[in-house]
Amino acid sequence: MTTDSTETVFGMEQVRRARFAVAAVFAVHGAVTGSFATRVPWIQDHAGAGAGQLGLALAFPAIGASLAMPLAGAISHRFGARTALRGLLALWTLALILPALAPNLLTLCAALFVYGASAGMSDVAMNALGVEVENRLDKSIMSGLHGMWSVGALVGSAAGTVAAHLGSDARLHHTIAAVVLTALGLIACQGVLDLRSEPDEEPPPRFTLPPKSALIIGAVGFCAVFAEGASLDWSAVYLRDIMDTSAGLAAASTTAFALTMAVARIAGDKVVDRFGSVRTVRVGGVLATFGGLLVVASPNAVLAMCGFGLLGLGVAVVVPLAFAAAGRSGPNPSQAIAGVATITYTSGLIAPSAIGSLAEATSLVVSFGLVTVLAFGLVLGAGVLRAGDRRAVSPSDAAAPSAAAAEPRP
Repeated sequence: MTTDSTETVFGMEQVRRARFAVAAVFAVHGAVTGSFATRVPWIQDHAGAGAGQLGLALAFPAIGASLAMPLAGAISHRFGARTALRGLLALWTLALILPALAPNLLTLCAALFVYGASAGMSDVAMNALGVEVENRLDKSIMSGLHGMWSVGALVGSAAGTVAAHLGSDARLHHTIAAVVLTALGLIACQGVLDLRSEPDEEPPPRFTLPPKSALIIGAVGFCAVFAEGASLDWSAVYLRDIMDTSAGLAAASTTAFALTMAVARIAGDKVVDRFGSVRTVRVGGVLATFGGLLVVASPNAVLAMCGFGLLGLGVAVVVPLAFAAAGRSGPNPSQAIAGVATITYTSGLIAPSAIGSLAEATSLVVSFGLVTVLAFGLVLGAGVLRAGDRRAVSPSDAAAPSAAAAEPRP
């Protein structure tokens, strides 16, 4: 593998440009998700799906992502990281068109499977490049990159809200959005690092079980994503049903949670650089645990909203740091990142339904007691993210290209 220093192989200016390019990629990726989420009611009506059928269909993006993510490493190995990301991101942005075209439940499930598969593969490719840029800059950027994803999702959802308010046909809305986002994605991909494997390097397997390191790191990500998914989907319901608030105030709690996540992620890199990954996640776990306790024990809506805000603040940087740790945990970053991504996607899939099932059997208060327990798991498990802590990595190691994605000499 190539082991030249960053300055010799890439030049720091090129790496800095690559940082902004991959940040733009994250924003584009998030904008697709935001665009889709706002038009789900239209898509449901167009496909003639009931509530239960829609719930079934919405499981297919996670299924498609989980099955396709391991392919990202093999694609990057064959075509190079830049070309692979360009193709996978374009596939993801164009897949936005498919769900709105589905005339029935069967075609909707198929469309959402393709939508999720393309989302998962591009997710792995862009996170692998994000970790590589972070290594070469020798400072934390992953939290900010995921913050840009949140910003993109907010922009996409805002545009989708306007389109829905105007009564726009989602097929037209998503076609226009897909064309615009595809063009923006292709432009952004021009600036990412063009990492390539050595000619004699063995290609990664197309399908393989995640390495043990990814499973351990993924368990921490699971706790964070479960708390995130539960809070996003159920915070408004909690305030309405448990705190007896108005619909407007209940909805505001969800918006506040999402904004807290976005702001914390954008600001998180400076905190990580100052205190390191392990300490940041451990303190975040304490904040999230206290937030969960505040939610379940709160006598009024204001304190409950503060609790949800602390939950968002506490878990915001965990997933970016889990990806960073996975990317440094072994000789195949893409494979490890795919493993962690699969676990976190699974957590995001099961969290809303698990909270609902437990609430039906007991109460929402008990459900968020479970969220609080998982938040405390961040305090106990933070040490496994030490592999992602640049402060524990020597500058020479941080500057060296990863084993799975090195660029040959010019």
